[in-house]
Amino acid sequence: MKTAILLTISNIFMTFAWYGHLRFAKVALWKVVLVSWGIAFLEYCFQVPANRIGHLSGQSASKLKIMQECITLVVFCFFAMFYLGERIKWNYIVGFALVLAAVFFVYHEW
Repeated sequence: MKTAILLTISNIFMTFAWYGHLRFAKVALWKVVLVSWGIAFLEYCFQVPANRIGHLSGQSASKLKIMQECITLVVFCFFAMFYLGERIKWNYIVGFALVLAAVFFVYHEW
């Protein structure tokens, strides 16, 4: 649970670092790159411990990766809707469902 919480916080920072500047199209690119790097540093301050804790608790790197991708999509959907004002279309939901299927296949004990 601690891993998922830390990865969620990490992904919030990551999403702002990668896409937050889209609302500031008139700001010089070099400025948004510097701000994004600063935000990305905060992302790593949560992501690295999340992966360390998850791996030490017995999760494989593959399981940690698919968990991170799923969290990323959830965070991004909220970000796209509430920060960027974009709609989530039906085909995005289908794609998200396929990632959830990937979570099943990675976490299921075969």
